[in-house]
Amino acid sequence: MADRFSRRNFAKLAGLTGLGLLSPAAAQDSKTIIAPEPAKFPAGFVWGTATSAYQIEGAVHEDGRGLSIWDTFSHTPGKIGDNTNADRANDHYHRYKEDVSLIKDLGAKAYRFSIAWPRVFPNGDGAPNPKGLDFYNRLVDELLANGIEPYATLYHWDLPQSLEDRVGGWRSSDTSKAFGDYSGYVAERLSDRVKNFFTINEAGRFLNFGYGWGIDAPGLKLPTGELNQARHNVVLGHGHAVQAIRAKARAGTKVGLAENIAACVPAIDTPEYVRATEIATRELNSGILGVILEGKYTEGYLEFAGKDAPKFTAEDLNIIGSKIDFVGLNIYAPQFYIIPKDTKPGFDVAPFPASFPHMNSEWLRIGPETAYWVPRLAAKVWNVDNIYISENGTSSEDKIAHGGKIYDLDRIMFLRNYLVQLQRAIADGAPVRGYFLWSLMDNFEWIFGFEKRFGLYHVDFDTLRRTPKLSVSFYSNVIARNAVSS
Repeated sequence: MADRFSRRNFAKLAGLTGLGLLSPAAAQDSKTIIAPEPAKFPAGFVWGTATSAYQIEGAVHEDGRGLSIWDTFSHTPGKIGDNTNADRANDHYHRYKEDVSLIKDLGAKAYRFSIAWPRVFPNGDGAPNPKGLDFYNRLVDELLANGIEPYATLYHWDLPQSLEDRVGGWRSSDTSKAFGDYSGYVAERLSDRVKNFFTINEAGRFLNFGYGWGIDAPGLKLPTGELNQARHNVVLGHGHAVQAIRAKARAGTKVGLAENIAACVPAIDTPEYVRATEIATRELNSGILGVILEGKYTEGYLEFAGKDAPKFTAEDLNIIGSKIDFVGLNIYAPQFYIIPKDTKPGFDVAPFPASFPHMNSEWLRIGPETAYWVPRLAAKVWNVDNIYISENGTSSEDKIAHGGKIYDLDRIMFLRNYLVQLQRAIADGAPVRGYFLWSLMDNFEWIFGFEKRFGLYHVDFDTLRRTPKLSVSFYSNVIARNAVSS
């Protein structure tokens, strides 16, 4: 008897009653619940989705493309969780028209994609490969023909292997200069149709994971001083790219970057905690966002680094601090909950309890308030007046149910809560102009291979069939209404 009327069975019976499948007489007595008034986003808000070249394109040996460090890394035994690689991935290189139709069906009016540096310059520098750029010309034209605004990212981790072999990749400022040359070349040829360029995606991730901890490509574990110098070379590369785009692109072209900001959230929203979080946001992001937006490293950053601080010149800082038009923030999980501290540096970090909830990816802790505090803090700390949420989303189990449906309710829960907090931030003055949901479709999720699914569209990696998940309907509704209901 106890089993028969367990909490689970009671909930199931109650749910069936609510659906009208039990007790019709009782259902007649109920009244229709009026849906809550949706929270509106500003007129002209940009709704988009995003991908990256290595994760979806495939065709790694076609039309003159050179090898990237991720081609090498993914073919190294033991580096990828499911022992796969992205040689084929989603075959977007051949199926891009089908994928653009998915964006159109979704209702999104913007698409953030990345350009594979080794497609355009197989060796990273030297002679360009015309066939490589031809693909992106075709993609951009297809997007525009379908009413979708292209937002191009110039570097999403796929460094040409040749540069890694010859000069040490981002360990050398030669790579910084080569990146500037490549960026100018692309912008000169695409800016007649692409009006917004992101230079570098998530420098904080690929540097720490790839050059510091050996987890990502190229799999290095550099001493702290060399890692800090590589970090400096990356932001220097960003600066060279900004200057090259200004020099080569059409008038009116806008440029920024997309960074996985060290997301700081006040543990309690009192003035004392918020002030400590402002300090933490500046100091914990000094090595990338801070030096780009301020044109200098903070005293705290240099003092903490000590003998391991990067070597740089005043000219370096001038290049790095080149004015940008927008900042892209990749927001997923709260990384630090901040508490005040009476002594330097004025803040401390509260430890995460083991019970803190997370999504299908264990690192992806659930903290919707991140979408409220991070853009507000970035705008305040660095006086930023144009922000895009360049990535936000989550992996989900995404099992195919009876009838071929994918009911990714956890993803919908995640998106709804983050978007509600984002709308609240905008209502309170955060200058957020657009949002790019990660990702358009399931893809090669770096060290996890194809095990983690972040897409709105499910991909069968045997047949490559794309299938909409329930979250497509959710996001389409948000876009159509330019609003989200809590």
